Parts: sequence; C-alpha cells; structure tokens
Amino acid sequence: MNVQRLNHVAYRCRDAEETADFYSRILGLKLAHVITQARVPSTQELAPHAHIFFEMADGSWVAFFDLVTEPEVEQESNPDWAQHLALEVDTLEALEEARLNLIENGVEVLGPVDHSFIRSIYFYDPSGHRLELACRTHTASDLDRFENEAQELVEAWSRAKKDGTTEELTTAQH
Repeated sequence: MNVQRLNHVAYRCRDAEETADFYSRILGLKLAHVITQARVPSTQELAPHAHIFFEMADGSWVAFFDLVTEPEVEQESNPDWAQHLALEVDTLEALEEARLNLIENGVEVLGPVDHSFIRSIYFYDPSGHRLELACRTHTASDLDRFENEAQELVEAWSRAKKDGTTEELTTAQH
C-alpha cells in the first residue's frame, strides 16, 4: 500500500452556512466543493445531507456533513459514514491493490464507490473507526466548476433544509 497524502477528514457540523463562513472567512480555507444528497452513496441509506469541502494549502481537504435529522452535533450519535478518515492513493490501480490486500487480510471492504470526482473504498480499523482510501478522478476544470458552484449549493442546501425539502435535493457528485 502506498498512501500518498491526506485526501479529506470528514466531521459533522450543525449548519453548513455557519461552517462555510467560519472555515472560509475566519480560517481562510477555500470553499472547494459541496455535495447535497438525500442518500448516502456508499450505503444508499436515506439521510439527507450536505457534504462541504474546504481546501488546504497542500490540496488536501477538510469536510463536514450537515445532517437534516440531527441539528446538533453529538459525537456519540454520529452515523459512522459521516465521520471518517480519508487517505489518498495515487492511482486506481493502487486503490484496487489496497482493496485486495485488505480483503486478503480479513478486512471487510465496501466499494469501490465512484463519487464522480474520487473513487473510494471503505473499511474499519480494529478500533471501529471508518476509513476511506480515495483516488482522485476529477480534472482541473472540474475543480474550477466545483469552486464556482459551491456557495450557491450551500445556500440552496440551507433553503431546502429550512423548507423540509432535502429528500428531493441532490447535486451531481462531480
């Protein structure tokens, strides 16, 4: 296995707009990408959420989930898919090699899951922490588009969350 760098770390947040404001305005991170979905891509569980990504100087991201059904962040109640450590590999071949290696070592693996901008596999460490190995599959122009649409998607998510229409809301995962 040849882990290259951190792809993203994902945590819960109570409000996408306040989180976007804090991380971009106060901490100076670039609001890089937003995904709004009714279902969890890896499990297909109905759980309307906004997944917002902030880019760090080295290109890695910190990400947050705003969950409709849980307005307050209580660590004990986090769904395990919402809080995980995502590590990056450099090629799809390396991702497949890692998947096979994990399986050979008795680790149950979910995926690969194609998120349209990364391809990922999911598994648990011995302590029960959810881990993701991800390989970037997006282009440079995708990154520009993600950034250009991010603020609008945060605002649309917040409106849908307030109106109770999040189960109908989804954006392309790219």
